[in-house]
Amino acid sequence: MNEFRLPLGDLVEVFVDFLTEHLGFIFDFIRFIFAGAFEFVDLVLVSPPFYVILALAAGLALITRGWKFFAGTIIGLLLIVGVGQWENAMDTLALVLVASLIAMAVSIPLGILAAKSQVASAIIRPILDFMQTMPAFVYLIPALILFGLGEVPGIVATIIFSLAPGVRLTELGIRGVDPEVVEAGSAFGASPGRILRQIQLPLAMPTIMAGINQVIMLSLSMVVIAGMVGAGGLGQQVITSLNRIDIALGFEAGLAVVILAIFLDRLTAALGKGSTPIGRILAARRSRTSGSPAATHAAPAPVEPSGEPVRA
Repeated sequence: MNEFRLPLGDLVEVFVDFLTEHLGFIFDFIRFIFAGAFEFVDLVLVSPPFYVILALAAGLALITRGWKFFAGTIIGLLLIVGVGQWENAMDTLALVLVASLIAMAVSIPLGILAAKSQVASAIIRPILDFMQTMPAFVYLIPALILFGLGEVPGIVATIIFSLAPGVRLTELGIRGVDPEVVEAGSAFGASPGRILRQIQLPLAMPTIMAGINQVIMLSLSMVVIAGMVGAGGLGQQVITSLNRIDIALGFEAGLAVVILAIFLDRLTAALGKGSTPIGRILAARRSRTSGSPAATHAAPAPVEPSGEPVRA
């Protein structure tokens, strides 16, 4: 007796074949854009001597978190240089930066849309649940078919894998803004766009920055999987060490990933607080915005029966 089987996988395969056959030019264009962005960022990071990038990273660390982070950044990056993984680390950093920027460019507008519309939120949330629970390796199969080997399928899989927290935390941050503040802006005649730009986004910025932090961390966690499709960098080194049973190479590449993760995590966490110049600007904007409702609660000026204001 033949067992009944739903051909869901076959339908997905037919759909991917349709995309490859009839919409291949679109994916060729996407591949061109993503590959060009990666090559540009990688060229910027790899071309200068290592001490130039190290000095820039150390200066950024000093500005954002102080001398302890400054010293830790120098020691960590020098350790990457010492184990001979500097170029691979910069390749990985370029991939993470490109994938994270694209993911943020998609996730933040989607989060704003979900916060503004219950219908959009109801549609987006199940999709995000699916994206987060589907094993990351599964994304590589259609990405390989549509984009071929190299960095681009790794970037695409990384974007899909890291998109969800950016959307969720952006929606959470905007929905968490005090409704009285929004009502105060509306009472003063501010347009919805101005309320979003000058009230909701500044007040939601700490939560949005937490989402950006998670996007970057998830992007970095995908480097090994991206290495399986020819993305290169530290992920390729880990795959090579696994194939060779090379403990030394695996430890050195893994340590370089950890150092990059700590640097990016501390950096993005600092940007969400008031401990940096950018953070202080955002904190000042939040303070001014959160103080605006007080004006709406002030007693109105007394008026004459004729409607004219009382003059002293």
